[in-house]
Amino acid sequence: MILALFAVAVSLPVAAVLVTGSSRNRSVALVVVLALAFGLVFVDQWDSDRVQSLRESPSLLAAGIGGGLAICLALAAAFRRWPLLFPALVVATLPFRVPIQVGGEEANLLLPLYLVIGAGALASLHRHVVSGDGPRDPSGLDGIARWLRPLLAVSVALFALATLYSDDRSQGIQNFSFFFVPFAVLFVLLIEVEWNRRTLTVAFVVLLVQAFICVLVGFVEYQTRQLLWNEAVIKTNEFHVYFRVNSLFWDPNIYGRYLAVVITVVAAVLAWVRRPGPAVVAVIGLAVLWLALITTFSQSSFLALIAGLAVVAALGFSLRFTLAGLAGLALAGILFLVFAGGLVKLDPDRLNPQTGGRANLVSGGLELAAKRPLLGYGSGSFSVSFQREIAGPRAPVTESHTEPVTIAAEGGLVGLAVYIALLVSAVAMFVTGFRGVMPGLGGGVADRSGARAPPAARAAVFAIFVHTIAYAGFLDDPAVWVLMAVGYSLACQCRATSAA
Repeated sequence: MILALFAVAVSLPVAAVLVTGSSRNRSVALVVVLALAFGLVFVDQWDSDRVQSLRESPSLLAAGIGGGLAICLALAAAFRRWPLLFPALVVATLPFRVPIQVGGEEANLLLPLYLVIGAGALASLHRHVVSGDGPRDPSGLDGIARWLRPLLAVSVALFALATLYSDDRSQGIQNFSFFFVPFAVLFVLLIEVEWNRRTLTVAFVVLLVQAFICVLVGFVEYQTRQLLWNEAVIKTNEFHVYFRVNSLFWDPNIYGRYLAVVITVVAAVLAWVRRPGPAVVAVIGLAVLWLALITTFSQSSFLALIAGLAVVAALGFSLRFTLAGLAGLALAGILFLVFAGGLVKLDPDRLNPQTGGRANLVSGGLELAAKRPLLGYGSGSFSVSFQREIAGPRAPVTESHTEPVTIAAEGGLVGLAVYIALLVSAVAMFVTGFRGVMPGLGGGVADRSGARAPPAARAAVFAIFVHTIAYAGFLDDPAVWVLMAVGYSLACQCRATSAA
């Protein structure tokens, strides 16, 4: 309980930095909350086997902390000298987890990204405290979109509060410390970045190069029928008639989501490119990425891709024809379900095998949410509560793999209401927030409201939103925070330009 109270205390300055403007105090707070968050999870795991080797070897612990701090300081100096390096490294480290053996157990952590975030916080601290540079925080937005940052702050604070009564308090504290705090800091750092044509181009090139490296690894895995890691997926492949790859990712579905986002971004660039050379390269790249996506066998990733491409089509061609195409696709899907054996009746015995067991997880998660409808079972508690209340201790899978269900079960109607409000605010920002001309983007793209903005970020965020609903991962996914930060910064630039 004491650690949960400490998590609540840490959430308050995190919420504050999300809603306040750029300042010396905010830069100090960014560094402090990062240190407190990782200290919190270390204390929480002090008696576990994971930190046994560190607990019994203070020199090893000191070396680890010292080495990490040295890397952060070196990167911070590089960020001050070459500001473009920070967003480039954020994109480069975004998806990768590093498996680390600690105390005989394996932990998969976003260590490269954590180091970049820590270095970015130190660079921000140096900029405001030592150099005394002026603020770079963008101005606010109008309408529903203006609630984005306050709702992010409420989400962080609410998640911390829900650890107080969680059935798995330790897991809630870990999720808070490993995801919510560092990603909130990342959001704040990214809205300070000047997202002009050059910055967006560098981010796109890094994303594309990284994607093809992942694709190459995935193709090798598919050809050799051997995965680099994740014993659960390796065992599952032994019983399936198909072979799923995860490339450098831990989960094939997350690899699939990554590919869906990259395909969406490349398609957006292709839709507005005017020169034949880049267009041909983009088409070839799309074909390769599409083949890689097929090897993941991720149903939720295909849904995400459809959503992303629909946004590209609506922005670049016609909203009316896009909606008609989606309606036709939905009708074809319903007809397939009807003639494929009555799946449309939602018979769990028929539907469950077709969804990889997800139908039972969703129905069980909804039943779990109904038992405690107001506040749920607490942050990080879904697995423990699902085993105890629904499936029993021998259940092979205890994650809902459907984000709204997980939030409803852990946070109740209160958490679900904040989640929906945040989605609405983010969608409003990406739909209506780009009024005006963004400086430094060379004209951009005009939509029906006269906005000129790159459509890639708008389409990519819709792809991720659909994937979070169909699978999992919303505020515990750094890509969501990055896209919202980029979108917020660009939308604020549009508003500032139109007001001038």
